[in-house]
Amino acid sequence: MATIRAIKGRIKSAKNISQITKAMQMVSAAKMKKAQEVARQGKPYREKIQEAVGELASRIDPTLHPLLRMGNPDGKTMVVLISTNKGLCGGLNTSLFRNVLKWLSHADSAEFITLGKKGQRFVIRSGWDLSADFSEGQIIQSVAPVTQLFVEGFLNGAYKEVYIIYNRFVSSLKQEPIMVPVLPLAVPELGSQESEKQHIEWSEFIIEPSAREVLNQLLPHYVETLIRSAILEAEASEHSARMVAMKNATDNAKSLIGDLTLAYNRLRQENITTEIADIVTARESMR
Repeated sequence: MATIRAIKGRIKSAKNISQITKAMQMVSAAKMKKAQEVARQGKPYREKIQEAVGELASRIDPTLHPLLRMGNPDGKTMVVLISTNKGLCGGLNTSLFRNVLKWLSHADSAEFITLGKKGQRFVIRSGWDLSADFSEGQIIQSVAPVTQLFVEGFLNGAYKEVYIIYNRFVSSLKQEPIMVPVLPLAVPELGSQESEKQHIEWSEFIIEPSAREVLNQLLPHYVETLIRSAILEAEASEHSARMVAMKNATDNAKSLIGDLTLAYNRLRQENITTEIADIVTARESMR
């Protein structure tokens, strides 16, 4: 009977776990839809401002603006790493960190700004230099200080280049690590039919006071837009990965409950059969 009680206890525990993971799956699904919608709504703005920056930058010599030319060759590589604050999201962070090690394996020196506690711990364990961490509170509110920190370092010659690494949201079932160059800003080359068409459309506008002065105000805002877009996609990826992980956990718990129930019924039937056999044997011995 002790074994039956143990199996019943395991069944009860598995049911409790399945209820928790099911609730977490539903919460993550709701958060994913909201985060996905926010990221989707911001995509047209990001694409249009990227188009504007590319068109304006093509009208001036890139070497004339500090954010368009290469930083100090002797400076460090700055990496803005966006991860999660919490776990229970499958291999999302593991895959991201594995790619970070691969991408930076040939870097002479690198410095990190982390957004997410998992990334902070990874950087410290890996022995990289941690410049700052913005994991507390709402990460999206850290866009301005993060941008100011690495832009000032780039302009001061502390960094030769700046990258942002995060999990790009592809679909509810797929998220992929991506490394995006931020500084120096790359100017899209005109040449394709689509880019030539955009160039003609932009040529109809008059830029005042000048393209260079407009870029002075536009480029810092554009960099902030890149960071904000990456954070929104990373959040959508996190909720999607957690939703899938909790669904798998719920399915596994239900499968375990089925196996335990089968074992419980089999053991209970064996006990009943043994008891009946004992009764029959006792009755026969009394005749």
